[in-house]
Amino acid sequence: MIKLYNFDAALRAMTFGALAPIELTVRALLGHTLGNIDERIHLNPSLLNSRAHSGAYEQWKSRYNREVADSHEDFVEHHRTRYGGEMPVWAAVEVLDWGGLTKLYGFSPRPVQDDVAGAFNLRAPQLESWLKSLNIVRNVCAHHGRFFNRVFALAPKLPSAGRFPELDRAASFTRTFGHLTLVQFLLESQKMRRTGLPALMRTFPEVRFVPRSHTGAPADWDESTLWRQAR
Repeated sequence: MIKLYNFDAALRAMTFGALAPIELTVRALLGHTLGNIDERIHLNPSLLNSRAHSGAYEQWKSRYNREVADSHEDFVEHHRTRYGGEMPVWAAVEVLDWGGLTKLYGFSPRPVQDDVAGAFNLRAPQLESWLKSLNIVRNVCAHHGRFFNRVFALAPKLPSAGRFPELDRAASFTRTFGHLTLVQFLLESQKMRRTGLPALMRTFPEVRFVPRSHTGAPADWDESTLWRQAR
């Protein structure tokens, strides 16, 4: 069981690292696309969609204001000193965590959502649901929760069957392997550096009564183009 514990720890660490470039890409795309409308659009709900006219937006803004007030980043200090703390949206996204970034995406005008989602070959509702799902994955990894055989209550919205066969292969998107397939897909769609996840998955330890299928991976998991990697 120690081998399984070590595998789980390695899987958490590698998954957390794989999520970082995805988060950075979403930040850049969302900040730039929103900024093309208005540089302070995040502070003006009238320029966002109807979901921003709610308590959810006010909660988001309150948290954003706290993050800005507590930040000691040089760029935040610069805007605090020169502009009273009001930052353009392309700087503001840098203080948001994954959850805050996802909420801002959800408040964004639909054309903005479409542009950002299109960069990942997805539709807007799909990307938003993926970001929500992967936020849970990120939190599990950050807080050292058991990960390899986790069952997730939130299932991501997927493209129509047949559009991306490599997604169809993953079968269950309430299990860890399905969520890791989302990570692989997002990285591949942006031609970002491949992760070592395929190689790590091949090291799944042979433990009695705990086969690799407990991750949610199908028997032919490594035949998918997203998971096929030089051995």
